[in-house]
Amino acid sequence: MGRHLFCRDAHTRELLKMFNIDGQIERLDMLSGQDLTFEDDIKTKIVAGTKREKMQTSFGFFQRSRNAIMGAADAVRRVAVKGGFGDDNRRTEAVIITTDGMIWTGCANGSLVQWDGNGNRLQHFQYHSVAVQCLCTFGLQIWVGYASGTVQVLDLEGNLLAGWVAHSSQVIKMAVGGGYVFTLANHGGIRGWNVMSPGPLDGILRSELAGKEFLYTRIENLKILAGTWNVAQGRASQDSLVSWLGSAAGDIGIVVVGLQEVEMGAGVLAMSAAKETVGLEGSSAGQWWLDTIGKTLDEGSTFERVGSRQLAGLLIAMWVRNNLKAHVGDVDAAAVPCGFGRAIGNKGAVGLRIRVYDRVMCFINCHFAAHLEAVNRRNADFDHVYRTMTFGRPSNFFNAAAAGTSSAVQNPLRPKGIPELSEADMVIFLGDFNYRLDGISYDEARDFVSQRSFDWLREKDQLRTEMGVGKVFQGMREAVIRFPPTYKFEKHQPGLAGYDSGEKKRIPAWCDRVLYRDSRSAHVSECCLDCPVVSLISQYDACMDVTDSDHKPVCCIFSVDIARVDESVRRQEFGDIMKSNEEIRYIIDELSKIPETIVSTNNIILPNQDTTILRITNKCGENDALFEIICEGQSIIDENGQASDHHPRGSYGFPQWLEVTPAAGIIKPGYIAEVSIHLEDFPTLEVFLDGVPQNSWCEDTRDKEAILVVKVRGTCNTNETRNHRIRVRHCCSSQTAQLDPRPNGSEQVQGNLLHRADYQHLSSSYDVVSHLRNLRSP
Repeated sequence: MGRHLFCRDAHTRELLKMFNIDGQIERLDMLSGQDLTFEDDIKTKIVAGTKREKMQTSFGFFQRSRNAIMGAADAVRRVAVKGGFGDDNRRTEAVIITTDGMIWTGCANGSLVQWDGNGNRLQHFQYHSVAVQCLCTFGLQIWVGYASGTVQVLDLEGNLLAGWVAHSSQVIKMAVGGGYVFTLANHGGIRGWNVMSPGPLDGILRSELAGKEFLYTRIENLKILAGTWNVAQGRASQDSLVSWLGSAAGDIGIVVVGLQEVEMGAGVLAMSAAKETVGLEGSSAGQWWLDTIGKTLDEGSTFERVGSRQLAGLLIAMWVRNNLKAHVGDVDAAAVPCGFGRAIGNKGAVGLRIRVYDRVMCFINCHFAAHLEAVNRRNADFDHVYRTMTFGRPSNFFNAAAAGTSSAVQNPLRPKGIPELSEADMVIFLGDFNYRLDGISYDEARDFVSQRSFDWLREKDQLRTEMGVGKVFQGMREAVIRFPPTYKFEKHQPGLAGYDSGEKKRIPAWCDRVLYRDSRSAHVSECCLDCPVVSLISQYDACMDVTDSDHKPVCCIFSVDIARVDESVRRQEFGDIMKSNEEIRYIIDELSKIPETIVSTNNIILPNQDTTILRITNKCGENDALFEIICEGQSIIDENGQASDHHPRGSYGFPQWLEVTPAAGIIKPGYIAEVSIHLEDFPTLEVFLDGVPQNSWCEDTRDKEAILVVKVRGTCNTNETRNHRIRVRHCCSSQTAQLDPRPNGSEQVQGNLLHRADYQHLSSSYDVVSHLRNLRSP
């Protein structure tokens, strides 16, 4: 499956129509047998000057670089569009036919498309941004499996009923059986989901399980180290890294490092923009930092790097202690540029999202607008990052090889416009936020720092002021600052004497910060399943002895309590509730009932090119009935009118001489479904070789009989059906054609006497209705 939907003749397999992804019919002579491929090379040569000029202001630097940066990004974007990446994102990945006869396709961009039986595109739905991997249908529902591990349930109108993260890797197959929809993940895991959910059982089960929450709730404690450092395009010594991250040697479970200004310059920004356009990232400078920090953390023996993301000079990376890896998964990365019209990564944010003990945590490394007066720009940068950061592209996850593409852990039912970050159980922002001190001179600030009068200095902090009036980092917390301002220092100048003493004499400021939000609210502050993540800060400090940059690295250690569900205990309690709750047992019995149905006749005789209407009546007054018609087998009628030479049809469908339309459908309570039984003009002889039907090109004038089985089931019953057997005879000889096909006095109604209707209410004026009460199913 790809960018086209093909329609073939059911008998000859001849290609009849070809539809593109927009539902338009394309000419068959345009099909070349192979998709056209686009090949092109992008060769970018960035010529650097022999002497690197020191930029006096960031404005001058960016103004001179703008053309080169935007030109490189636009060139790659044009090639990507010309190469057809857009169409590739819309290629068809899965297709099913639902009970109502509609065709549904799932696409690589996560969209779902509804088609009618003639190939007309009817509706388009987009509930998830990740590729659809498989589709499954049962009853009145459509189940969708995504590459993110998410499963969604829709009704036949396309309305989203439910969605959840079913697996930690992509869902590649779904099947129905035993009252469950089973999902198969790429890593081999299989899970079963009751077909009655979503449904009336959900509220009762949720209430019953909540009453037993204390039995299956477990509290886990986790230590997280979050460190931020603006490295000013430099490199750190091993001693500096040990001073900054050395505390991780203790009982730290997760280490998150955010770096700013790993590398800068017009060429770097241009190359980064070009890479981002085609989904690439990273650099040699960034890799050096990853490798060097990994060595400091004893990567491989003690810690494992599970994810990283780089955007120009911004880099975030995460390491997890080996004994914790089994409880960490679903790692995803994201990036949001904030520079040059929100397009270039000289300012912006990179983030990682993980699932720890089934709780979602996000870590965001930011670098906001510089300069004392740019408070509003910094506020706007945060707002842009918070609202637009979307985790959809997998990061370098440690078990990606075994588990396939890591999943985007997001709520598929999230309303549009609601930020993804708002749904995380814990969010940690770290980075060079660039907020300065207002209303204080350089000398005054130096004096207060030397006296360690940080309380008074905090009153001048722009970030504290803006948070106080709700303009930025709304709802977030920060530990009390008890360390000196971390900016700006002369490189390799130890102690507090190293503050900028040059011509500009930049006022010291706490540019480098760590802020967070957990699950606590005004109503709940104790760790429980309703407030699953509660954190305390045990250390918040700056490494003042590190002199490799004009910023000091900052380290924040969190002690996090996480409430998780013990699934084995919860499953046991769930089973006990299902067995003992009388209301649940009653609802299950009602949902499992098969509606009572009758058919208008059990015997049909079809002369050449004739049509008969078979009526199936749903006598139940409450529930829909689902029907499916199959051919159990066919026989040859001998001279004595007896069936012989029987051949089961199995999965080969209806005989070539018989057309049944529709072969499946839904019957509303008290309604009638009309099925057209039509004799096809197909005189060729169909013979069986090793049980497989084959065509023989000679005229077949023998009388034939097919046994049709009308299988009726309820909307939630996957195990049982109520079957009606219908004998359909094709009569070529006059003697057999005179046989009465109306047992029990039922009438045969010819198709040319009635107009076709999908549903007719019992009160409608049809001659056959008065006879239906006397009919009995075989």
